[in-house]
Amino acid sequence: MARTELDAIVVGSGPNGLAAAVTLARAGLSVRVYERASIPGGGSRTSELTLPGFRHDVCSAVHPLALASQFFREFRLSRRIELVVPELSYAHPLDGGRAALAWRDLDRTVDGLGADGPAFRRLMAPLVSHARSVADFTGSQLLRVPADPITALRFGLRTLEQGTSAWNARFEEDLAPALFTGVAAHTILPLPSLAAAGAGLSLGAYAHAVGWPVPVGGSQAIADALVDDLVAHGGEVVTGHEVTHLGELPRAKAVLLDVTPRALARIAGDRLPRRYLEALAGFRYGNGVAKVDFALSGPVPWANPAVREAGTVHLGGTRLEVATAENAVTRGLHPDAPYVLVSQPSTFDASRAPDGGHVLWAYTHVPRGSTVDRAEAVTAQIERFAPGFRDTVLAVSSMTAIDVESHNPNYVLGDIAAGEPNVWQLVHRPVLSRDAWRTPARGVYLCSASTPPGPGVHGLAGWYAARSALRHEFGIRRMPDLSPTP
Repeated sequence: MARTELDAIVVGSGPNGLAAAVTLARAGLSVRVYERASIPGGGSRTSELTLPGFRHDVCSAVHPLALASQFFREFRLSRRIELVVPELSYAHPLDGGRAALAWRDLDRTVDGLGADGPAFRRLMAPLVSHARSVADFTGSQLLRVPADPITALRFGLRTLEQGTSAWNARFEEDLAPALFTGVAAHTILPLPSLAAAGAGLSLGAYAHAVGWPVPVGGSQAIADALVDDLVAHGGEVVTGHEVTHLGELPRAKAVLLDVTPRALARIAGDRLPRRYLEALAGFRYGNGVAKVDFALSGPVPWANPAVREAGTVHLGGTRLEVATAENAVTRGLHPDAPYVLVSQPSTFDASRAPDGGHVLWAYTHVPRGSTVDRAEAVTAQIERFAPGFRDTVLAVSSMTAIDVESHNPNYVLGDIAAGEPNVWQLVHRPVLSRDAWRTPARGVYLCSASTPPGPGVHGLAGWYAARSALRHEFGIRRMPDLSPTP
């Protein structure tokens, strides 16, 4: 490829890379994105993984941050693609056909939690009523003073409670604590822990305030909307092109890398000082996921019929059972009865499967670098709460943690968070800085989930990195409008 002058280059077309590219292009810059895979999207791709016509989300499926992220709010994502928001955000089945149900209506949720309903309301209501504030301070650097300090204080106190051995103090029964634990376990961290509790509180607040949307057409719709906007503003995406060193790229004033610190060191190491490289080398990657996708002949036959209305289902039993499974993973084990995260998007989006068919998305947590196929363990856990599930299975696609990394190198050893999201690494991501996206190399920025605010399909890391590049490389301080144009 001939060497040409560009304003900015983005390496990697995950949601963060595309968010960065859109922001730069909206500022009037010439932007090119390079993507290793044959299609853009990174963690928001959708493909036929099992049978023809069955479209599966390769990584992310349900998007709690699609309505909560400030970037997506300014981008007006909900005006660009169709988002179905289930009334039942998530469910947590227990044995015997019982289930805890997290409706968008907090009052309805509380009514179904028995004696613990009032306690659950006291836990969540102050955050639900200020969910926008929760999204804003958890979606930025933890070093920043929050705009709503009272909500931040309430959030912090609840994090200390649910993130420590005091987490059972307010509950008497098993439905409410299981409901909260299922959300906290998204983090692939020990339970209880502060970072897991914080994630559970923020995701739970969004579930009751705005819901957890499912994109019609699959998660690919999010990536496609970003690419369409980029191209409409003069940008371009080059797919099937892996970047291994900055020297391979055309000259540009700014290069933004949607990669991990490990890859940053490999691609730009000769331009980075030794101490910064040592900090990158010390960045810790967390435990991973094993992904299992099913093509089904019909909907999952949940023992509790209400669970069928849920966009997301957390499996694993009681709070103690889920914590036991997750802590086993922390010790390097593969639990016999794992925590399993499940979504059946075809319930809300008929385009995902042929007439009468359904797709089921699932993953379970495993030790980093695991090569163990967990399809049977996942199937057995679904069957536990949905007797007869096995009879609906037409085909299965299973990926180990190492397979997940092979599919997307940002998921080092299967870590879909691109770096363990414990409290220290949410502040120190990947270095302790008020501008963690800007590297010591002139014009080089890191814009992946390995930077603040961390994991999730939110586009915020790319948006923040692009804003930093606009200020420092181009002297642009008035940030561009991201809303749709005619």
